Amino acid sequence: MRDISRRTGLTAAAAALFTGAAATSSPASASPAAAASGPAGRTRSRRTLQRGVDAILATGVSGVLAEVQDAHGRTTARAGVADLDAAAKEPVPWDAYYRIGSDTKTFTATVVLQLVGEGRLKLTDTVERWLPGAIRGHGNDGRRITVTNLLRQTSGLNDYINGDSGEFTPDGYRRNRFRSQSPKEQLAAALDRPPEWLPDADDPAGERHWGYSNTNYIVAGMLVEAVTGHPWAQEVHERIIEPLGLRGTFTPGTSSYVPRPTATGYTYFPEQTRPTETTLGYGGGADGALISTTHDHGVFLRALLGGRLLRPAQLAAMKTTVPVRDWIPADGVRYGMGIAWRPVAGRADGIWFHGGTSLGCVSEGGVTPDGATAVTAAAFTLRLDDAETHERQARVTLRMVDEALRPGAG
Repeated sequence: MRDISRRTGLTAAAAALFTGAAATSSPASASPAAAASGPAGRTRSRRTLQRGVDAILATGVSGVLAEVQDAHGRTTARAGVADLDAAAKEPVPWDAYYRIGSDTKTFTATVVLQLVGEGRLKLTDTVERWLPGAIRGHGNDGRRITVTNLLRQTSGLNDYINGDSGEFTPDGYRRNRFRSQSPKEQLAAALDRPPEWLPDADDPAGERHWGYSNTNYIVAGMLVEAVTGHPWAQEVHERIIEPLGLRGTFTPGTSSYVPRPTATGYTYFPEQTRPTETTLGYGGGADGALISTTHDHGVFLRALLGGRLLRPAQLAAMKTTVPVRDWIPADGVRYGMGIAWRPVAGRADGIWFHGGTSLGCVSEGGVTPDGATAVTAAAFTLRLDDAETHERQARVTLRMVDEALRPGAG
């Protein structure tokens, strides 16, 4: 599942630490990824990051890993354990793989905008132009949805994930953790209901009514295949992963496994007092499939905002935003194309970010507008046991990102 934490009104909060999940604070200099900046700056950055990681752990997660990187190097921090049930309480591996969930959307939007920059696709093209008849029925109409609407989440399409709430239980997870869906099946599930709205008939690309839907990026992935003749995964690999040397980033296809090294993922399902191990699970497609590392994710964000992946016109289009509602708990969020912006105290230009949620893992990050500095993090527990707990986890995680990117953080 993608982005449960921000779109449902549940965000993060927590109670006490789990038994046996005591913090294992490791400065960046003790890790293989030690920062290379000056001593004073490195120490200041390390302290700030470790404080943030420890605060996330204290919300009741099992383990956390985070990294800040810039032109001078990288600083990493971790806390908690890799597996609550293991006899030896090993820390989260420094190079742990994890599902980045809806942070995948930024990769997908980048590929689509590269195709726009190459003149192979237009932002004003309708879905009907490339996928005739794909969006029809129950009032849904692909002739009223453009590429812009998909990437900016202004299409009005329902989210294919919003299914039977009775399945959102430990037993439901176990029944479905090896079940994959094709993009056509996911789209069909979304089209079973009337749209939330239809974009303006006179100017669909100019629609500003916003509503988060994973379906938008499932369709975006289908468009990539229609335009290029290649699978979405191939285009992401050849256009982003390979050129940037992201050796820890890949599309797992229909596999439900995360490779080692990793940490065990846990989910507190609604009204459950104990966590369920949820490491296994199908991650979706162009909306949320990618597996990565904190380092690779940061490299990607810095390259993107630094202008290495998109031409100026397409990067400007990506950063053209609409107001967002219900992005809890952040205020002032605006959504662009596969990336969002929010204000940060002490930064007049704010930061760019997205975030991703899967069962058992919360991916969060942020990057300065010039791509100079990025922070990325993975928390290996998703707290959905109650709204307060969930919101606290999200709020504390966003605070860590903001503080790590605030000038002069210390």
